[in-house]
Amino acid sequence: MSPASAFVSLRLQLTRLPLQFAVEDFTGGAIHDQPARRQWTVDPPFDERVRQLVRDWGAERSPELIEEMIVTALKMARDQMGVADLKLINRSVKEMRYAAKVFAPYHHLRKVVVFGSGRTLPSAPEFELAEDFAREMVAQNYMVITGGGDGIMGAAQRGAGREHSFGLNIRLPFEQRANEIIEGDPKLINFNYFFTRKLNFVKETHAFASFPGGFGTLDETFEVLTLMQTGKARVIPVVLLDRPDGTYWETWMKFVTEHLFKLGFVSPEDFYLFKILHSVKDATAEISQFYKVYHSARWVGEELVIRIGHRLSNKAIVDLNEKFADIVRTGKIGQSNALRQEKNEPEIWNLPRLILKPHRRSFGRFRQLIDAINSSSLG
Repeated sequence: MSPASAFVSLRLQLTRLPLQFAVEDFTGGAIHDQPARRQWTVDPPFDERVRQLVRDWGAERSPELIEEMIVTALKMARDQMGVADLKLINRSVKEMRYAAKVFAPYHHLRKVVVFGSGRTLPSAPEFELAEDFAREMVAQNYMVITGGGDGIMGAAQRGAGREHSFGLNIRLPFEQRANEIIEGDPKLINFNYFFTRKLNFVKETHAFASFPGGFGTLDETFEVLTLMQTGKARVIPVVLLDRPDGTYWETWMKFVTEHLFKLGFVSPEDFYLFKILHSVKDATAEISQFYKVYHSARWVGEELVIRIGHRLSNKAIVDLNEKFADIVRTGKIGQSNALRQEKNEPEIWNLPRLILKPHRRSFGRFRQLIDAINSSSLG
């Protein structure tokens, strides 16, 4: 099937899906203290010329943010920034713009990122496991995102198929090619920088699956856990998957437990942010269960707004308040409709909400709260 035919086929699938998703901020709106329009420090005549330029260009969505980016570029010129810094910033912005453009037509589909070694051979049981996992996630209407290389990445893309795959490839000093499944596809994105690549892994996905791997796999896994642990990214499922008799993640867990935890570098609740599993069935069930009732969450000022698929019973709300009183800073967990500040997400306006004012810490407890919501009785 040609790339154009594949694109049309997938767009048709999107229209048949009953799920509704907004284009999510991967931080869940955690950065809430910046005004929509800042007071610029460029000369007022330039300010108006920038606004006129944006109006003439026809920017209909969030023109104030486009204006602010242009003003930031003008400030860099005034700062007499060095060529190396200008190249880095320019290339980073271009990479992020292009990646956002590629992902945009598929925002209605949930996605899972697969991490793992590019050196895993096709004969390895981990290779077959990754292929089977990706195939099953596609059967549950997910798309699959990998680093675009061989090994575990190629296995996952083989299981998902070209139509349902994204490849986020990285340009390296030595030869680096995309795997044969995703090579030449419009959904293959080549990055110059690891940080822009990793940003897109985090911001575009709804779940992570890490398979055994080397420095890169551990770097990506630890970054995901760090972002959730610190509240800089929304809490989503993280499964650490290995073959039935594998001990890779148990060995990793021993290090984390006997060194990081015993030294006080991580907290007990941090261990709820991930699960070690040994079968495709358990891994896919873990991800699916996460979205059984829970839909998404965002911060609105000091309030955490949790969007759910169905209203919960009064008893369920009472139980949640009893079990999670420690994470609520003031007031109680209450059930509500959408807040006025959520009007920019009309796709999910009708979903019920749970609203609370929590402490911004112990985010592993937030994961436990989501699990409790998914097992709560409905109203």
